[in-house]
Amino acid sequence: MPIYTLACGSQSLELGQRTLIMGIVNITPDSFSDGGHFFSTDRAVAQALQLVADGADILDIGGESTRPYSEPVSSEEELERVIPVIERLATKVNVPISVDTTKAAVAKAAVAAGATIINDIAALRMDPEMAATAAQCQVPLILMHMKGTPKTMQAAPTYTDLIGEVKRFLEDAVAVAINAGVAREAIILDPGIGFGKTIAHNLQILRELDRFHDLGAPLLVGSSRKMFVRQLVKDPAEKDIDPLSPEVAWGTQATVAAAAMKGAHIVRVHDVARTRATLSVIDAIQSA
Repeated sequence: MPIYTLACGSQSLELGQRTLIMGIVNITPDSFSDGGHFFSTDRAVAQALQLVADGADILDIGGESTRPYSEPVSSEEELERVIPVIERLATKVNVPISVDTTKAAVAKAAVAAGATIINDIAALRMDPEMAATAAQCQVPLILMHMKGTPKTMQAAPTYTDLIGEVKRFLEDAVAVAINAGVAREAIILDPGIGFGKTIAHNLQILRELDRFHDLGAPLLVGSSRKMFVRQLVKDPAEKDIDPLSPEVAWGTQATVAAAAMKGAHIVRVHDVARTRATLSVIDAIQSA
């Protein structure tokens, strides 16, 4: 796995020596997995602190659901959800805080509040100011592949050359970021598992993740509790399965192991404790 060093404010992340864990904190009423569970500042902060105690290397704070067919929320509402949480966490944790947003205004305010990474699932496409804002903030930027928008992405997604098309999309996004002034070494790439992809597409990305290394950037994979995992582990007679069920937890860990074995630098997950156990074994295998 390629080695990278990422500057996150006063902190530094070494990527590639072991697989890092990004712990998810959704401050939303409608996220597919845990919507409403942490929809208050106190509960969100408590969950974030627990994730750090469980071994999270990065926290990812989001105030807008991006589940399939979801509707966007206003910048004002998103700011009200995430800024108080980031402000409190910035004084309590010693790991980088990422803000999961597609909006430049939210990203700028979050960095001012203490976030040191911007995670843009739209890869700069939803807000014309995001590229310039990311450059001005001078923090690492995560660019993710998504076909369409959260509202449209799962409407029969098709590809002629899945890996090639996702790579070209990410290359184009990197070019936009660099042209806006984002440092090349500050960019992380995410192939966007679950975003505009069928079960077969998601499995192919996991199986061929190492093909993305020639893009020359750290790779992040977010497969935690995604629909394709739930569809694979559920009883065939069921339409879906509870995202919090043990079966989904086990299925998620299988995808974590697969991603790590193919060179993911960061895995983005809800369950940090299980993931830390999985990666302790996978990383040992990798370095043996």
